[in-house]
Amino acid sequence: MTVAMPDRLEIANIRKCYPGVVANDDISLRVGVGEIHAVLGENGAGKSTLMKIIFGAVQPDAGALRWNGELVAISNPHAARKLGIAMVFQHFSLFDTLTVAENIALGLPAAIDRAELVRRILLTGEKYGLELEPHRHVHTLSVGQRQRVEIVRALLTRPQLLILDEPTSVLTPQAVEKLFVTLRQLAAEGCSILYISHKLDEIRALCHTATVMRGGRVTGNCDPRLETSASLSRMMIGSELLRQQRDPNPTTAQFVEEILPRLHIDALSLPKAHIFATELKNIECSVRAGEIVGIAGVSGNGQQELLAALSGEDRRAKPDMIRLMQEPVAALGPNARRRLGLGLVPEERLGRGAVPGISLANNMLLSHQNRPYVEHGIIDFKYTRNAAADIIERFKVKAGGALALAKSLSGGNLQKFIVGREIARRPKVFIVAQPTWGVDVGAAAQIHGEILALRQQGCAVLVISEELDELFAICDRLHVIANGKLSPSVNAADATREQIGLWMSGLWQQNGNQDSIAQTPAETSDA
Repeated sequence: MTVAMPDRLEIANIRKCYPGVVANDDISLRVGVGEIHAVLGENGAGKSTLMKIIFGAVQPDAGALRWNGELVAISNPHAARKLGIAMVFQHFSLFDTLTVAENIALGLPAAIDRAELVRRILLTGEKYGLELEPHRHVHTLSVGQRQRVEIVRALLTRPQLLILDEPTSVLTPQAVEKLFVTLRQLAAEGCSILYISHKLDEIRALCHTATVMRGGRVTGNCDPRLETSASLSRMMIGSELLRQQRDPNPTTAQFVEEILPRLHIDALSLPKAHIFATELKNIECSVRAGEIVGIAGVSGNGQQELLAALSGEDRRAKPDMIRLMQEPVAALGPNARRRLGLGLVPEERLGRGAVPGISLANNMLLSHQNRPYVEHGIIDFKYTRNAAADIIERFKVKAGGALALAKSLSGGNLQKFIVGREIARRPKVFIVAQPTWGVDVGAAAQIHGEILALRQQGCAVLVISEELDELFAICDRLHVIANGKLSPSVNAADATREQIGLWMSGLWQQNGNQDSIAQTPAETSDA
């Protein structure tokens, strides 16, 4: 007689409340041995809270958890790791002043030999396409590179249950396929995987089962392989997803009087700011009024350094290397560039995009320091609160009002607020990095719609993103950045995902023919 194998994880009737919010309301789900199980839902649906309960970082108010058939109380992440549970959070838990190897060591047994750990990091990174430099300090890493650290740290624990929250934002399409091969191999070996992603095509290609959450409750279960992206979207948001249509480029029709580009980068070259930085090499790029230009690339190939030069954080470039509204601005700071019409959304939400411990209203003042917000050095707090409330309403930000702390918002809702804050400035040039990273499909469509509306109003938009679908959906022209070099531009309508994917590995023609692929690589990407 065959004895049925117990589920790897069973959670029953989980409830978790915060002041004024029911984050999880009677949640139940099962994850079998070797099952890849997706958890879907809008930002703020309760997914992250549920995952933190499973990982022991949050304690439920009610409900029960069973692990391999046994009733358990997971009191903290250390207890979860002892059971065999590993988690990669959307917001990272890394110490900036420690190295990659030191951060990874914190999640492993204390007795592990440091040289052996470095060897395992290198081997794991090579095997899974998640290469890392073990001796590099975390504060020098981009957001995407930090995510790699989290994934490798989780894999090194050889978990029985692996929880992944938006794991593929750092990868090329080819590397995503490689990671999927790895995840399927882990599942075949008996590792169960809880997979959170807003990329519905990934879920349909990878996952065996999906649990859909909305408003803190389970609203459906399905086999995503039998669903369409549209049907999964309807289950998530409760209605049909509004698709944004990209109108013909308005530049020639409406802004013909603007002969010169609003943003022009001319032979921008910068040496490394520190030993682990990426050197920028002869970057050339222009963005005109009423145009969206995208820059694709694997994280760590110069995006962080380029954004610092464009924002005013790094002012080492020669004055004429960066022109904004025809003015040389390379030596100017962020406020001076804002006064010329620059709006900017950095890739790092907490710390650069917003101050975690202050209210959304006060976060408005990070980029709104002129009238009517501030006049003669005096802040109009009422106006600032009302402006924050308007953004919350317009962008459907789930928050406890304008006085809610930035750190109290989910990642996707904070992203919507930051994008809204910058769009409210009515910029002439808008630079945005990773505009929809970790954002649900409904919110992503809204953000794309707002960016397209800026374009129609004549704004020059530069989008730096690792999401190829996003770039193809909204951009007029595309570049690729690899190893600090920028490819020629190609019309988005003429490009293919395969071509851009190869260019992201450093392969493009250097003789000016932007439509063909080089037979030998340019300098190998260090990502």
